[in-house]
Amino acid sequence: MSTSPLTKTNVPVLEKKPISYQTLLLGAGLNMFETSTLGQPFEVMKTQMAANRGQSMADGLKAIYSRGGIFGFYQGLIPWAWIEASTKGAVLLFTASEIEYRAAAAGASPFLVSMGGGIAQAYSTMGFCTFMKTVEVTRQKSAGNESTFKIAGDIFKKEGIAGINKGVNAVALRQCTNWASRFGIARFAQDAIVKKRHGEHGAADVIDKASASIIAGALSCWNQPLEVIRVEMQSQLKTVGRPEKMGLWTTTKYIYSNNGIVGFYRGLVPRIGLGIWQTLVMVALGDYFRAKL
Repeated sequence: MSTSPLTKTNVPVLEKKPISYQTLLLGAGLNMFETSTLGQPFEVMKTQMAANRGQSMADGLKAIYSRGGIFGFYQGLIPWAWIEASTKGAVLLFTASEIEYRAAAAGASPFLVSMGGGIAQAYSTMGFCTFMKTVEVTRQKSAGNESTFKIAGDIFKKEGIAGINKGVNAVALRQCTNWASRFGIARFAQDAIVKKRHGEHGAADVIDKASASIIAGALSCWNQPLEVIRVEMQSQLKTVGRPEKMGLWTTTKYIYSNNGIVGFYRGLVPRIGLGIWQTLVMVALGDYFRAKL
């Protein structure tokens, strides 16, 4: 009696690309490009409105322009935004790639895989980002002409490590939900768009990836209250009635008592623009170039 060989099924084999300096350089390069083009102007507009919640968008734009014309919209680009962008971008693509492979190999859904990548990125970059963010917000809300390095040094001398990590809990919550939402929603939206346009087994093209990134960038701004709380916690501006110790709960109550629910959504429009641009660059372009490595 003869036996026939077992037929192999066409199961796709997950291929793990080796960790290389190319992945890190790609992430750093993409984030530097994102920040140096539209990213920093959106960041400055968003922070201006979140920090000065009584201003209209027009007043906020005028205030930014008064700080150096068009260059006012790039305030803080050098060195802090570049330092943050290069470190955050490198870690973002590295963690996204590694976590996505390991989770997919374990059988997790693409949505959960992407959420895991975003969460890992958030906590991996906390040490890189918090100090620069604190100094940048302080500089934007200061009326003086002190250098950003002097402001940073003064904060460290006066308050130590705790001072330069002020608002770290709010930043952690925002970053965690930010990139988890962006990657997760982008993947989910892309799957839906591909099925609609190309069928069940279709492949995503450039339009699909860009459309999914735009959707994800806009929808990921649901956590704007965390961003407003972060800005207020890191502010060095002293105003009458502002509590000396600004924890998460204290800051939340302070913003609500002064500005109501609307106060938690100041700066939402420029943040949506920032979210769309960041997601287009880091998710859509990131996927494209990672596939080429």
